[in-house]
Amino acid sequence: MPTPRRARSFGGSSSHERLMMANLAASLFAAEAIVTTEAKAKALRPVAEKLITKAKKAQDDGPLRVHRIRQIQGYLGDREMTHKLVNDVAPRYDDRNGGYTRILKLGPREGDKAQMARIELV
Repeated sequence: MPTPRRARSFGGSSSHERLMMANLAASLFAAEAIVTTEAKAKALRPVAEKLITKAKKAQDDGPLRVHRIRQIQGYLGDREMTHKLVNDVAPRYDDRNGGYTRILKLGPREGDKAQMARIELV
């Protein structure tokens, strides 16, 4: 049997999948809720939660603050979304140790019957 893959594959190269997750995460932080396919929502959840955790750690005024902000910006590729994540979204979750997102299943899409889901920030 082949070795099991670690992550889901969405039919593109690994760089395309990383950019797709970065764009979905930026859209999630901008609108605070997006509607996408269930598979993409499930793949986006750990990415978004790790970014929020990193933004929470960037709240400290220690020597790693700039480093963590640059790591977030390097992944998202968008200065405005990085600023919103660090200054608006992350402070809301100071008392929370995880579980920053919620996935609600919406049923099949009309055109191709793909299972749709809404992923939102709690």
